[in-house]
Amino acid sequence: MTETSRLTPLDSGIAVIHSNQLETLRDVVEYWLKQHPLSPLENDVFLVQSNGMGQWLKQSLAQNNALGIAAAIDMKLPSLFIWSIYRAVMGQQIPKEQLLAKAPLTWRLYRLLPTLITRPEFETLATFLADDKNSRKRYQLAEQLADLFDQYQVYRSDWLTDWANGDDALRNALGQMLVLPEQQHWQATLWRAVLTDLGADYTSSASRASVHAQFMVNIDKLEQPPAGIPRRIILFGLSSLPQQSLEVLAKLGKFCQIVLFVHNPCQHYWADIIEDKELLKAERHRQAYKAGMTASLTEDELHLHAQPLLAAWGKQGRDYIRLLDQFDETQAYANWHWPDNKIDLFKDYCEPGQGTLLQQLQQSILDLEPIPTDPIELSKADQSLVFHIAHSPQREVEILHDQLLDRFNKAAQSGGEPLHPRDVIIMVPDINKYAPHIRAVFGNVQPDDPRYIPYSLADQQQRGQNPLLVAVEALLNLPDSRFTVSEFLGLLEVPALRQCNGQLKQDTFLSSLPIEFSLKFQRGLIA
Repeated sequence: MTETSRLTPLDSGIAVIHSNQLETLRDVVEYWLKQHPLSPLENDVFLVQSNGMGQWLKQSLAQNNALGIAAAIDMKLPSLFIWSIYRAVMGQQIPKEQLLAKAPLTWRLYRLLPTLITRPEFETLATFLADDKNSRKRYQLAEQLADLFDQYQVYRSDWLTDWANGDDALRNALGQMLVLPEQQHWQATLWRAVLTDLGADYTSSASRASVHAQFMVNIDKLEQPPAGIPRRIILFGLSSLPQQSLEVLAKLGKFCQIVLFVHNPCQHYWADIIEDKELLKAERHRQAYKAGMTASLTEDELHLHAQPLLAAWGKQGRDYIRLLDQFDETQAYANWHWPDNKIDLFKDYCEPGQGTLLQQLQQSILDLEPIPTDPIELSKADQSLVFHIAHSPQREVEILHDQLLDRFNKAAQSGGEPLHPRDVIIMVPDINKYAPHIRAVFGNVQPDDPRYIPYSLADQQQRGQNPLLVAVEALLNLPDSRFTVSEFLGLLEVPALRQCNGQLKQDTFLSSLPIEFSLKFQRGLIA
């Protein structure tokens, strides 16, 4: 079953499926996997925005009314997958980790900053680092700058190329060179300093931007797919992708099948309703203008014809859909036998003047409708869109727990379709901030209690989960913080530090620590 001639044939190329509902896109994924299964030992590769989205998709596919099982599926994040494609095409000359990735760049900048801030062009950074006795601010700044340059490598590699060539300029969306503002000149100078510091290590594989340029040249020379390239790649639930990633997928399209499932809230062309529309005008776009709207309307007139929430919050989605239009050749895949022979699967949420508040809001975005002149009267019992104001994250989670219990009870009493915990996904801006509060509220209820709600946390950093890392971080912070009785008692629960008799003597405690931690502990706590 490993011979290419005996594999199930797949149409190669890129297909883009639009819908305003994730559930509809999931149904098409289910249909596609059933109609075009891979070989038993092949894995389907899914690129998702986060581990949470991947978990939801796997659970949805595993339901009995869907596939019944979710197996042989590799859920990957786009950036890691794209880097693996670079290595598959260009071989071992591309390292597993790039020298100018965020983590190594952070420490490189940490080392360079003390020397650089003595130069006049870095006066802004020097001001921030003033009175930095313990170098904590220096590390924070290095981390932020590394993240900034990491984003530049993905989204604005053209800027970094110009800066490396000595041009202090910014290219706009049309490729025009604009003068770099005087107060931002330090960014270009800092990037050149980083490249100079690389010295002999400065190769064409040092940064993602240079690797991408090599990839675009090398893959055009290939006649056969390189080893390690999957035959099918499915992108699901991605709110955005940089142009570099789309260019990689476009090149892979001649070797494999790539299907992008795009969550598009509006069925009409809506890129023009946001500022800078002149820079964003495309020669072609998949969706048509809504009746009564044309490209000649002024910005004020466009906002009168559009949903203000879409105009205010849709910038990222707008850029993503505009980029997709550049790679979207609908005639190449329209005859791949999609469900009902449709590639635009927009569905109404409700009939005009009917439905809940949330449904009417969703429908107005779908139809690109402006705010109605006359207010819409709704039933007082409408609870489809509710805002809660809380004074702390702890209280937010407590309210969430109560609301979920109420929803579960109402669904059970209504006699309609039941609501289960697996049907609920809670999204928060920073899961690491909310994780301890979630455990304190949801984990405080015993499984045999009727109020118990099973839960799991996704997308957490190891820093807050690994007990050993938590203990080490607590020890390192001792010299600069008060060490309370409760914290000390909590430290006693670390297995490496717990004694059989439940007591911990000073000499025993210190001997169980590495020497550098022991010294810090003595200086910060023990007289």
